[in-house]
Amino acid sequence: MLPPFPPPDFYQVQLTVLAVFCAVATVVERYISWQKKKASGEANAPKVEERTLLDGSTSSLAGAGKDIFAALRRNYLIVYGIVMGADWLQGPYVYSLYREQYGYSERVVGFLFVTGFTAAGFSGPFVGVWADKFGRKRICLWFCIAYAFACLCTLSSWIPILFAGRLVSGFATAILFSCFETWVVSASQSAGVSQAGLSTILGDAMLINGIAASVAGVVSNQLVAQVQTFTSPFMLSGALLVASWFMIRKLWTENYGAQDATVGVGKLDILQLGRIRQAFDIVRRDPALLVLGLRQTCFEGSMYIFVFLWVPSMQEASPPGAQLPLGYIFSAFMVSMMLGSVVYTSVVSHSLPRSDATLVLHAKLASLNCLVASLALAFSFSTSRPQSRFWSFCLFEACVGVYYPVQGMLKGSMISNDHRATLAALFRVPLNIFVTGIMLTGFSENRQFVFSACSLVLAFSSLMTTFVIVPRTVAMSENPLPRPA
Repeated sequence: MLPPFPPPDFYQVQLTVLAVFCAVATVVERYISWQKKKASGEANAPKVEERTLLDGSTSSLAGAGKDIFAALRRNYLIVYGIVMGADWLQGPYVYSLYREQYGYSERVVGFLFVTGFTAAGFSGPFVGVWADKFGRKRICLWFCIAYAFACLCTLSSWIPILFAGRLVSGFATAILFSCFETWVVSASQSAGVSQAGLSTILGDAMLINGIAASVAGVVSNQLVAQVQTFTSPFMLSGALLVASWFMIRKLWTENYGAQDATVGVGKLDILQLGRIRQAFDIVRRDPALLVLGLRQTCFEGSMYIFVFLWVPSMQEASPPGAQLPLGYIFSAFMVSMMLGSVVYTSVVSHSLPRSDATLVLHAKLASLNCLVASLALAFSFSTSRPQSRFWSFCLFEACVGVYYPVQGMLKGSMISNDHRATLAALFRVPLNIFVTGIMLTGFSENRQFVFSACSLVLAFSSLMTTFVIVPRTVAMSENPLPRPA
């Protein structure tokens, strides 16, 4: 029987237990993988298969495939780790900067947050189509410039500058969560990397994301304590973004979507509206892509709402006047997310009887992951014990760690290279509309209702994935050609 309230060091102990368990699980998983590869005569990378690429050419990289995979994995993960670290550095102190250092009201701070989500929603389709048309690497370089500029805007307390920073930040966020993943998926397919190899890269990216989040939380906390200003994490973030610009320029090669001159209205079509209309038609005609976008909206929308609500939810369940160690709790959530990525990597690496079952397994994982996340949120608002609520939130974060590589794999396999970035960005439009609408309704006073709604939409997403996406992936595995439109 749990005591009604946890002891003072409960969260520190749980963080330590989670961290040790995650470290041991990671080491064990890597050791088992190494032993399997050694026993089968493979080296340190998933094999690169001979396959027909999207442009019709054939890739046969049996000799150099391992080196190509290792180079692609290294070049992507180095950049991804740094840009995600730069993003996480800003997260803990955005609210404190506006509310405490600059003294703006809750209402103004809320509008600043909404501005960022709105900008991301409106710019998403254009970001994606520009990436497909002009190059994913080029757009990622623009991300570094835009996000660094947004960091500089935090040095001013003048409200127009702050709103400008949020607008640019929303534009940059649309790039971060669509074009980086699009680049590595396209690069891996061009190099002939197998689905198992791409799955490994995406799983490692999620693990590195969790590490970056944990380290960034500690570093930002120390910076603020030493410098005594909430702008210091933003300045370090800007420096990392500048470093990322040079690394992308040096390490990455360029890749594009379709280069059909008949799409659009010609060279003056700066917004590429013709390509956007074509992408909308592709999604509208394909129920599987509609469900894939629905899954993204339901899961990521619930995740963003969780980010806004976990602090008041934990405070509500704690004794009156108790000072929660929010830093330790946040780090525990990030370690849980890392543990989820380890679980994903273990399942994918050690549960596949044959390579063509990779996509089917990811579809089934997608359905199961949404169901577990739904149950975690449902349990969180059904209990008033802080310990139980804490562990249900940890379980939800573990589902986040599984979600991103699974969703990335499904999008990479079900969406062709021609419109990959465009469709990835289009999927974020309903997501941003959903989150913005919830934020504008004053949802913080109805937490139980909001969590209930999130639990229901996640359960619905699980059902739709089971009945639409799983059968599609089975058909794709049995008949891998032609590629999806």
